[in-house]
Amino acid sequence: MEQQMKAFSGADRLRNLIDENSDLMMVAARFGISLGFGDKTVKEVCADEGVDARTFLAVCNLVSGRPYSIEVSLPSLMCYLRSAHSYFLEFLLPSIRRKLLLAISGLPIDDVMLQLLKFFDDYCAGVRRHMEHENDSIFSYVDRLLQGEGTEEFRIADYSVGHTSMTEKLDELKDIFIRHYHVKNNLVLVSALNDIIACNADLCSHCEIEDRMFMPAVGRLEQSLKLKEREVKPEANGDDETDSLLDSMTDREKEILRCVAYGMQNKEIAEKLFISVNTVTTYRRNISAKLNIHSAAGLTVFAILHGLVDINDIDPHL
Repeated sequence: MEQQMKAFSGADRLRNLIDENSDLMMVAARFGISLGFGDKTVKEVCADEGVDARTFLAVCNLVSGRPYSIEVSLPSLMCYLRSAHSYFLEFLLPSIRRKLLLAISGLPIDDVMLQLLKFFDDYCAGVRRHMEHENDSIFSYVDRLLQGEGTEEFRIADYSVGHTSMTEKLDELKDIFIRHYHVKNNLVLVSALNDIIACNADLCSHCEIEDRMFMPAVGRLEQSLKLKEREVKPEANGDDETDSLLDSMTDREKEILRCVAYGMQNKEIAEKLFISVNTVTTYRRNISAKLNIHSAAGLTVFAILHGLVDINDIDPHL
């Protein structure tokens, strides 16, 4: 059995973390940590730079496939996410486009290449819409929550349903170039494709941080504000819509939803409940339709927010 790697700690030297995983140099930059930190520990560097060490370590550990804490500072994490958005939109994607243009300079411009460039430009426009929506709407919503301004009009679980890493189209573009666009001795194009592959991996990691850290942290904040409102206004009614959704679910559906939240696969759920895999699949389809939530991450957030499972019982590595 493969032994799980030990989590990085505040006592580790930051340069040792980066030696083990060079991607952490970019993580540090997105937190606003400057190079030239010498042999200082993570705790020392974060103190010097005014960075929340707990949040920085959580992201470093998640990115490195190590055990990580889900207890993070939302303001610090949002600074990191905003910086990542700027990197993708203002540097990485424009850099890839410049390389693609350089790769075709001197070549006959045909309809195929024009369509490929349009494909890439449309993709970039979609990423920009997605990230600007998060910057302008989602992060602003969280800023209001942090100021104690709760709202019943929106929940982070609503957003988590359709949240994706935005990598499928970029993968498709890369595959088209590799499989069908025949150009000899074009190292610039190969370099651009390498950048696309690296961008895809970075976007996947970025999405994972949002799904596993940011959204659950926002959900916990929403829940704490809701509890505070009940203490201050004991006469206020509960969330009728939530009660209606929960009341519409059978005990078996709730049981399967708990299993999903615990990270169990359909086969494991079937074995645990002594039913067939097809039956589990049908139940999950009905649950998703009833809640209008179609991702495991979204179902998990729903289960946590509405008390079907305890956040402390959820494995953060699933």
